[in-house]
Amino acid sequence: MAEKYNIQKTEKKCKEYWKRERVYKFDAKRKGKIYSIDTPPPYVSGAMHLGHSFSYAQQDFIVRFRRMIGNVFYPFGTDDNGLPTERFVEKINKIKSKSMSRAEFIELCLKTIKKMTPGFIEDYKNLGISADYDIYYSTIDKNSQKVSQKSFIELFKKGFIYKKQFPTLWCSECQTAIAQAELEDRPGIGLFSTLRFKVDGKDLLIATTRPELLPACVGVFINPKDKKHKHLIGKKAKVPLFDFEVPILADESAEMEKGTGVLMVCSYGDKFDVEAINRHKLKPVLIINPNGTLNFGDYDGLKIEQAREKVLNDLRRKGLIKGQKKINHVVNVHDKCGCEIEFITTEQWFIKILNKKRKLIEQGKKVDWYPKFMFKRYKNWVKGLEWDWSISRERHFGVPIPVWECKKCNKIILPNEKELPIDPIQIKKKCPRCSGVAEPEKKVLDTWATSSLTPQIALSLIDNKIKIPFSLRPQAHDIIRTWAFYTIVKSLYQENKIPWNNVMISGYVTLGGEKMSKSKGTGIQTELILQEYGADALRFWAAGSKLGEDSDYQEKDLVTGKKFINKLFNASRFVFMNLRNYKKEKPNKLEKIDELFLKKLNSLVINCTQAFEKYEYSKAKAETEKFFWHDFCDNYLEIIKKRIYNEKGDRKLSAQYTLYKSLLAILKLIAPIMPFITEEIYQNHFKKTEKIKSIHLTRWPKSEKQADAGEFELFLEVLKKIRQEKTKAKKPMNVKIILTLEKADIEVLKNVLQDLKDVTNAKDIETGKFDVKVI
Repeated sequence: MAEKYNIQKTEKKCKEYWKRERVYKFDAKRKGKIYSIDTPPPYVSGAMHLGHSFSYAQQDFIVRFRRMIGNVFYPFGTDDNGLPTERFVEKINKIKSKSMSRAEFIELCLKTIKKMTPGFIEDYKNLGISADYDIYYSTIDKNSQKVSQKSFIELFKKGFIYKKQFPTLWCSECQTAIAQAELEDRPGIGLFSTLRFKVDGKDLLIATTRPELLPACVGVFINPKDKKHKHLIGKKAKVPLFDFEVPILADESAEMEKGTGVLMVCSYGDKFDVEAINRHKLKPVLIINPNGTLNFGDYDGLKIEQAREKVLNDLRRKGLIKGQKKINHVVNVHDKCGCEIEFITTEQWFIKILNKKRKLIEQGKKVDWYPKFMFKRYKNWVKGLEWDWSISRERHFGVPIPVWECKKCNKIILPNEKELPIDPIQIKKKCPRCSGVAEPEKKVLDTWATSSLTPQIALSLIDNKIKIPFSLRPQAHDIIRTWAFYTIVKSLYQENKIPWNNVMISGYVTLGGEKMSKSKGTGIQTELILQEYGADALRFWAAGSKLGEDSDYQEKDLVTGKKFINKLFNASRFVFMNLRNYKKEKPNKLEKIDELFLKKLNSLVINCTQAFEKYEYSKAKAETEKFFWHDFCDNYLEIIKKRIYNEKGDRKLSAQYTLYKSLLAILKLIAPIMPFITEEIYQNHFKKTEKIKSIHLTRWPKSEKQADAGEFELFLEVLKKIRQEKTKAKKPMNVKIILTLEKADIEVLKNVLQDLKDVTNAKDIETGKFDVKVI
């Protein structure tokens, strides 16, 4: 074993060894219950940053632990279909998908993905993610498309999917419909303008932040409890600047405390407008184009913000603004691009979920959530749903919706399963009723419509040798409303089961209190950290945060991890310098201090096992770290030095046996968190005797019944006090002393007094009040 630990060299060597020996290959025949992981497929969109490393490392801690106690199914996939990939391809190629034909753009996307994917996956291997990379899927590959299209057809036949012309959440930047789950709230400052409507020639003041929607005003609401304005209900109001009249209606949605208390309803400013227009059966006036421009009068072709400014100038010039003030308000934006969303009336495909909210909450309750409070986020999301799941997108790159429609007969035509995957644009279908040519569906499925099927996709790669539910879904908390929720929906509708028994939810990594974000350019690249500190130190840092908690990045935590690695390496070198002729023999009788130390080790094994089983990897890491530094290095190695240096026979053999057993156990306990350094030490010192090719395939340390370690704790307490006295006297630790102990302490420690003499260099131990006399 080298004298100094070389991080880069060792990690490269371990990765090559794991790949060559197929250490993480899934074997359905391997002994032990199969623990299956619904691995999150990351977007192929550039280099991994610390936020990804944080959550993927945390799930890998659990995977490695489970592999050591049984069998693990841990596939790997990449999510590279749909809008995120389109935007990435557009950005790096400096083009817009709409400027190309669908076929050309799809070819460019596939070419880009093929080029990017190997290096992208390598980032996860560099981090030590122990997936079986041979069981790999892409959410746009032919098999995934088949699974996704099959799901669409099945749910359509069951009546869960429908198509409807409806005011849809719309992103004018991406020019596609989006789902409620893709909305983010963004605080901002708006201009609240109080405008002069007219009723019977008199002013009716109405305040709004959306004056550009005046041409689309279809009504005015007054709360029937509003004593000031209720006499106007039933009359007509003239819209300022545009001089057409709209009805004044009674509706309690008009908040008397907000603005002037009178509300203008337009098609469509927000979801309340959509509901209000439907509720009163008003005829909408549609003035916003899919590209975010207006199509009305002098404002034709202007972007929404440009139109807003021009309308305000025109109102101001005609004296139609009573007053203006700036307000703080929250707007809905698309989570993929940050663009403010609009409501555009389009024909879209939906999956019914509003009528299943109670059932979906029940399904979520059947899953064990770690941490438990994350279930509340899921439940609150489901309770707050206001629309069915919009699953169609007006984009080029994605899984095609497998449908043709005969416009003449209004007949929906579906392909046979043998035809899947299929692109309707490429295949002509005739209507079975009238024999006319059916029109192919040009839209594609939302990426979540496919990603919600990751359990089914993964199982299809191993011929469904295991079944749903999976054991675990690991993911971040920001996609509870999307990935977790939609997977529960699909699993209920298709399997009538929960998709997994457990879900572990990781937190964010923050930098100065702000969430790291690749899209905002605030993420630190993992590669830079690995170059300086290595994967083990990074994983050590990730293990320092409790599951579900956000963690602010601090470089000092990586420094601490690196120190731990070096100490583990050096302590192992010391141990095996003193185990040169040791042949894994057990002495006839263990020395008492060795027996007590192994009892303390046994307690550690019990605690770490329980912690990992509860997904409390941070507790397992903290306890192992403390035991290694304090009990093993600072104390036990010092306690047995004289015995292992100077003695022979069973007393030395007892120390050697304990050293071997305890170091191997410590390595196994920390191996899920620090796989590279533990593999390196195992390969150099343990493999030849343990006869198993990797520490990660060895069995988790066995524990016995919890035993009292009070005698050992007293020993350490006395040792600590003696060291403090030597330090106070400004004497070296190896200075000779005469030690005086209380009679009660001598009685408890009678079987380990020789070890106490050895480690403290005490010539004699006398009875009396505690005292340390230097001689």
